[in-house]
Amino acid sequence: MRIRLHGTPSETAATLTALAEVLDVHTVSCPYPDRTTFTCARVYIEATPLPTQEDR
Repeated sequence: MRIRLHGTPSETAATLTALAEVLDVHTVSCPYPDRTTFTCARVYIEATPLPTQEDR
């Protein structure tokens, strides 16, 4: 799945760290500047759910 994170650099970094605990993150894009707010940026990630205990 592709997920878009939008926020300040610290918000997107913290969210990416939290998502990496429950998702297998394959790619992370470079930050794209927000068109209206210069303090925010967009980051796109591609990820899949981590295997569950039953899947292993």
